[in-house]
Amino acid sequence: MKQKQNQRITRITDSTLVVGADIAKKTHVARAVDFRGIELGKDCVFQNDQEGLTKLASWMKELEQVHGKTEIVFGIEPTGHYWFPLAAFLKEQGITIAVVNPHHVSKTKELEDNSPTKSDYKDAKVIADLIRNGKYSEPNLPTKEFAELRILMNLREKVVVNSNQVKARISHWFDRYFPEYSVVFKDWEGKASLMTMRQFPTPEEIVSTGARGILTHWKTEVGRGVGIKRAEKLYATATESIGLTEGLSAARIELESLLEQYDLYAKQVETIMGEAMLVLERIPGTTQMLTVPGVGVVTIAGFLAEVGDLSGYDHGQQIIRLAGLNLKENSSGKRKGKTGITKRGRSRLRALLFRCMLPLVAHNEEFKALHKYFTTRQDNPLKKKQSLIALCGKLIRVLHTLGTKQKDYDANDVLGPVRKVQLQQSAA
Repeated sequence: MKQKQNQRITRITDSTLVVGADIAKKTHVARAVDFRGIELGKDCVFQNDQEGLTKLASWMKELEQVHGKTEIVFGIEPTGHYWFPLAAFLKEQGITIAVVNPHHVSKTKELEDNSPTKSDYKDAKVIADLIRNGKYSEPNLPTKEFAELRILMNLREKVVVNSNQVKARISHWFDRYFPEYSVVFKDWEGKASLMTMRQFPTPEEIVSTGARGILTHWKTEVGRGVGIKRAEKLYATATESIGLTEGLSAARIELESLLEQYDLYAKQVETIMGEAMLVLERIPGTTQMLTVPGVGVVTIAGFLAEVGDLSGYDHGQQIIRLAGLNLKENSSGKRKGKTGITKRGRSRLRALLFRCMLPLVAHNEEFKALHKYFTTRQDNPLKKKQSLIALCGKLIRVLHTLGTKQKDYDANDVLGPVRKVQLQQSAA
C-alpha cells in the first residue's frame, strides 16, 4: 500500500496538468492546478453533451500548451452513473482518468477556505488537490465481454428484485383468499400448483370442479408427483377455507396479472443468464473457475462483472481491497480496538461472495474444513461470521489463481492451514 501511494504521488510532476471536475446530471465544473496546487487559468463550465465535452477538451489542451505541460490527469468524484459518458470520451482522447473517494472530498473541503460551504466550484478544486497529493485511484472501466457481463448482471439483479416483489404479492393474495393453500402445496411455484392457480385459484372454483376434475387437469401436463390423494386434500382444504369470498372476480384478475408478471420475469432471467453463459465462454479461465465445487455460473458471472479482467490484478489481495474485505483496526496508545472490514469498495461484490460462501461451507469439503479450523483453532479462534468473511477472501484468491493461470481446482492448494495442522499432529 505504501509503495502504491508513493507511485501515485511521484506520478504527478511539474509537467502534469491536474484537472478536478464536479460531476452533475447536466452541467459540470472543472478547475486545473499544477503539482504544487497553484490554480491555472479560469474554471470551465460545460454541459453533458458533445458540444460541452469538446469545450472541455479544448480548454484542457489550451492550458496544457500555455503552461508547458505534457500530461493531463483528469479527476472526478464518481457521482452515480453520470460520469460514465465523460470518462469514455476522455479515454478516447488519451487522457488519464482518476477518481477520488467522496468521503475524502466531504472531509477535506474545509481545508480549501476554512468553511463548511459546499459548491460545485469549490468541490472541483478540492478534487484536484486530492489528486495532486496522490489520494486517488484509477478506475477499472470494463470493456468488451466484461462490459457486457456488468450490464447483464446488473439487469439480472433488478429483474430478480422485481420478481421477488411479485412473489411476495402472490403470497399476500393467498393470505387473503386462500390462506390454507400452503397446506397442500408447500411451494406454490411447482408445476401442479401453477396449473391450479391459473385454472381454479379460489376455493369456490376448486369445490365446484371437484377432486376428479382437478386431477384430470393436472394429468394434462404433469405425469408424476400428483395423484388423487393430493387432489382430494386440495378439495377438502378448499371446502373448509376461511378465505374472503367477496370480490372474487376482481381477485382472479389480480392473480392472473401477477402470474403474467411472474412468467415475464422468469423468462427475462433465463434470457439474461443464457446470454451471460455465451459471454463467459469467450473469457479465458472461466471454465477452470467453474470447477470449484459449489460455485456456479451466477457467482462467476457476477464476480467478473464487478472485478473485470483478472489479468489486470497482480494478486488476489487487490481484489480483496476492491471488495472492501481488507481489515481495519482502531487503536490508540495501549488501547487495541476491534478488527473489522473496511467496507470501502464494491458492495455488490461483497454481497455476492458472502451469499456464495453460505452454501459453500456446507457442501464444499475443503471450505467446510477451513471453516471448522478457523472457528475451533486454539490460537485466536474466529467467530462464525468472521470465518465466513475470511473465507470470502480465500475464495477470491482461489478464483484469481484459477482464472489467471487457467488451472483446474485442486483441493490441496485450498487446505493450506488445515494440512499444516494435520502434519504437526501426525509428527507429534
